[in-house]
Amino acid sequence: MLTLPADLRSEFKEPLGPVTSDAVELLDRVERTREAHDAPAAPLVAVGDVVTYHLREAGRQPDVALLDGKTEREAVAAEIRRALTDVGDARLSVENPAGKLSRELLVALREALTSDEATVIEVAGEEDLAAVPAILAAPLGSSVVYGQPGEGMVHVAVTPDTRSRAGELLAGFDGDVAGALAALGLEGDAGGS
Repeated sequence: MLTLPADLRSEFKEPLGPVTSDAVELLDRVERTREAHDAPAAPLVAVGDVVTYHLREAGRQPDVALLDGKTEREAVAAEIRRALTDVGDARLSVENPAGKLSRELLVALREALTSDEATVIEVAGEEDLAAVPAILAAPLGSSVVYGQPGEGMVHVAVTPDTRSRAGELLAGFDGDVAGALAALGLEGDAGGS
């Protein structure tokens, strides 16, 4: 559905929020985000196996976790893989090639965000770009967490500003941006408004 063009790749090198290697500190930020938006049920979305593992080790099951069995394009350690076998109450399986956002992934993300169950989206391919549509589709006050290679975990508080930035990024993809927004259940522009 959407492909990341070569000239946009550098935009993804800069984190979309603060970076930390301390999962407890990150979870404090998640709670402060919920409180600031008066959104006690706002979901925590984890993009990546290692991020999900660290959040679970810190005592917090993500409401939505996107897993592809890899970290920095290599298989995750057996310990992490084993620890994540029982994550989530529901599981969805999708295909999503590297450097792309498939309709399947976007629809699964929409379904997971509206589910009452903690949901794992198992991705055959790569989930690296899923933070962008997650920021657009998650309710205000939610948190999206993804890994920043060699640095730690990035916490993105879902606010009008972060949605706007995610919308700008999504609009730069090649392909059917309007169709991608529709797959996410969003009407209007890529800013999520």
